[in-house]
Amino acid sequence: MKLALAHDWLNQIGGAEDVLAELVNFYPDAPIYTSMYAPDLMPDAYRDWDIHTSWLDRLPGIYEHHQRYLPLYPLAWGNTDLSAYDVVLSNKSGFCHGLKVGPETLHICYCLAPTRYIWDLAGYLNRENFGTSVRLGAKLVAVLYRRWDYAAAQRVHHFIAISTEIQQRIKRYYHRDSVIMYPPVDTERFTPADKHDDYFLILSRLIPYKRIDLAVQACTELGLPLKVGGKGRDLDRLKALAGPTVEFLGFVPDGDVPDLFARCRAFIFPGLEDFGITPVQAQAAGRPVIAFKGGGALDTVLPGKTGLYFEEQSAAALKRALQAFDEQDYDPAELRAHALQFDAAVFKRRLTGYVDQAWQQFQANKRERLQ
Repeated sequence: MKLALAHDWLNQIGGAEDVLAELVNFYPDAPIYTSMYAPDLMPDAYRDWDIHTSWLDRLPGIYEHHQRYLPLYPLAWGNTDLSAYDVVLSNKSGFCHGLKVGPETLHICYCLAPTRYIWDLAGYLNRENFGTSVRLGAKLVAVLYRRWDYAAAQRVHHFIAISTEIQQRIKRYYHRDSVIMYPPVDTERFTPADKHDDYFLILSRLIPYKRIDLAVQACTELGLPLKVGGKGRDLDRLKALAGPTVEFLGFVPDGDVPDLFARCRAFIFPGLEDFGITPVQAQAAGRPVIAFKGGGALDTVLPGKTGLYFEEQSAAALKRALQAFDEQDYDPAELRAHALQFDAAVFKRRLTGYVDQAWQQFQANKRERLQ
């Protein structure tokens, strides 16, 4: 089976790139097709990968400001022909599912999200500091490209969704069915501690849609200790909201993360995320999660067993949850056992098995057509 990987862009590190790294581990001989690649902004390990870029890679300033070129991505991907491969596995949150394949090629899309810039434009614009002219232009582009995006989704043979939330969006926007496979989490990094300290924890990029402000405000008003790890453009605003019980840790090195998780009273997850890996990491470390009731948290947090929900994204709702929370209600061993179902080994077994089975069925269907 000659397989290729497709990924939207390679100029930043996030959850999508964590998934890509796992896919490369599964298929080390597979070439990677992407719109553009900024080697100086990516881990050194990427230099050993067989990466192929589109003509977008030559545009000025695209590595630092790839959003400015969003109207061009459908054109670039629509001209990317991977018909020479037996299977194409696209790792998509943007436009890479719009690539071309011929009748002899199976296209499986691991869908991190239907293209937000088109289907969730209002939410995207609210999260970014774009001027009025850019906002107006983006609205016009979104109307035009929804038709392209929908048509591209119809050419995909199989969709895999990362969560129930994304499965529902695939159905709503693309009218396509999908199976759910949760993204891989390295649970082996985390171990429950014998005892915990007296603080709540957040580890996140500090940007507005993460709603860290809710935790800062709630813990300030209740006088509860909160540690906030991470950097981002929302830092100054959050510091202005914070009282003396809130501590900002800045960037937290990877080596310090497991201990921070293991020693917290609970991890707070106030945003609406497509999946969200940090709640799983907290549970792998034996700590419960207090999460907004929506998005990926509905898949990863079991109320009453591994954490509890607050019903609306408001400081008042989070305060009620914090007041109701009792860490004695949760068993660290049970929390970790729940987290193990999201382990990278489970993802590898499920995904590679699915690809193999889909390829076998694709070949069988092709033989039937020829008879």
